[in-house]
Amino acid sequence: MSDWVLLGLIAALVVLLLLTVFGFVVYSGLFTEVVVSAGSPPLGSITLAYKFRVGPYGESGQLFTDGCSISSKLCSIGVYYDNPHTVPPEKCRFAIGRILSEGDTKPSEEQIKRFQKYGFKIFSFPAPSHVVMATFPFTTPLSIHLAVNRVHPALDTYIKERKLCAHPRIEIYKEDRIYFVCPLARQGDFYVPEMKELERKSRAAAAEAEDAQTDITGADTMSETSSISMEATTDSRDTSVATSILLPFPPSRGREEADNRSEHSYSESGASGSSFEELDLEVTTDGEGAPGLLPDVGYAGNQEVTDKWTKEPIAAERGEE
Repeated sequence: MSDWVLLGLIAALVVLLLLTVFGFVVYSGLFTEVVVSAGSPPLGSITLAYKFRVGPYGESGQLFTDGCSISSKLCSIGVYYDNPHTVPPEKCRFAIGRILSEGDTKPSEEQIKRFQKYGFKIFSFPAPSHVVMATFPFTTPLSIHLAVNRVHPALDTYIKERKLCAHPRIEIYKEDRIYFVCPLARQGDFYVPEMKELERKSRAAAAEAEDAQTDITGADTMSETSSISMEATTDSRDTSVATSILLPFPPSRGREEADNRSEHSYSESGASGSSFEELDLEVTTDGEGAPGLLPDVGYAGNQEVTDKWTKEPIAAERGEE
């Protein structure tokens, strides 16, 4: 009889444990509905202390801990510049830190010196005019993992369906809520100096590579054009020689036809070269018109349009420009 009682107690404890775990997960936001919307941001301009990193987003946890250890009363913020689904983890760029002040309030010198002492840098973000945003409850540490796995896919779907230009991804941990904010305009204002410098170098490297490719293509084209001209000239000369051998004393008309053929060969090579130059000009003209199809993303380079979070132009942004 005592064995049955013992088994019953163990079963009851297991059930209670499972119910406790289930309640904890539900309290963390398991069944919370994720609502994505576009509109005014939940906060204004901010001044933050941050650390910038290039690497897997999983390494951001230690930076959050560093900021909390300096001041536990301030709100945490994370700014993620690259889409981890398209950019290798070791190349993802992000900034993590704490919000020192909001709006017109200025951070104290004591706060600034304290964060700078531990390697943090100070920067300010303006108040975004329009954003894509979502919120998620921040009740337990598990809420962070649930939010990352549920909110970001919802943001991706919303932005893709409406073809919006919304980046970077900004996470703000404020009281019992996590705010996910994606600016719809002036995205470059939310690039910290290190990110701006990386973008500048990336654009410069891309321009150099494009110039080098253009030089190589031009050299190959000149070589091919010269080869065609030489072959045409050789064929013409061979024809003239053969004609001379077959007709030791060709009539003047024959000589004129041979000369005309030779001149025609040169003109063909010249025409071929002109056609190629015209083709280059057409391609260049189209290329100059192409940027109109891409959004003005501040410091974002053209090669990273698919690497960063979804970037498509929107009517509101075009109007502002």
